[in-house]
Amino acid sequence: MATRLRPLARIIHCTNPPRINARPLSTSQTPSSPSPPPDSPSSPRPKKPLTQAQRDYLDSALRVNQAGELAATLIYAAQTPILTRRHPHLAPLMQHMAAQESAHLKTFNALLARHRVRPSALYPLWSLAASALGWSTAMMGREAAMACTEAVETEIGSHYNAQIRTLLEFEQDGTDLGPDLQELVGTLRRIRDEELEHLDHAVEHDAKKAEPHWLLTNIIRTGCRGAIWVSERV
Repeated sequence: MATRLRPLARIIHCTNPPRINARPLSTSQTPSSPSPPPDSPSSPRPKKPLTQAQRDYLDSALRVNQAGELAATLIYAAQTPILTRRHPHLAPLMQHMAAQESAHLKTFNALLARHRVRPSALYPLWSLAASALGWSTAMMGREAAMACTEAVETEIGSHYNAQIRTLLEFEQDGTDLGPDLQELVGTLRRIRDEELEHLDHAVEHDAKKAEPHWLLTNIIRTGCRGAIWVSERV
């Protein structure tokens, strides 16, 4: 469930980061070709360190990602008891999705701590709103609960895609991402794929049959976008 991060040498947005010639002897009499001058077009461009603006982006990204995964875990925590009592066959699916969201939250909690990024100041508000959303959509019925998942994961998938694109643009621009940020890109891709898997599960379980589907999903998606925007800044 749920674009920015921390002042790291920052992953992206939570612990500590890292970063980094010999010629074999030859019996050949062939003279070696001269090295190209430093400004030769064939010379690799030197990597640039992260700018302060890029560090701020990463801090913001980590913060909003952690808030989004917190919200996702609380939505499922509120929905699962109601849905599984009414529809016992949904128990394995709900438990599977909830377990993945819990793992995502642990990942971003660790990143915040590792890179010393503060969580959103509105943490308590997001917790209350997510629990209320999960409970209310579950009370509306299975289709509404699945439509909630569809809407949230649609926004979260787009959110993670935007972060991945931004990090890759940093690299294409000559920025040295270093091992921490390279690992972060892989983590974001994995989590994005799992979130989109949840979206597929929701559609398979009649999310589109929620009434009125367009209104419910648009309200939830707008709320997600607003929460992302605020969490990036507060």
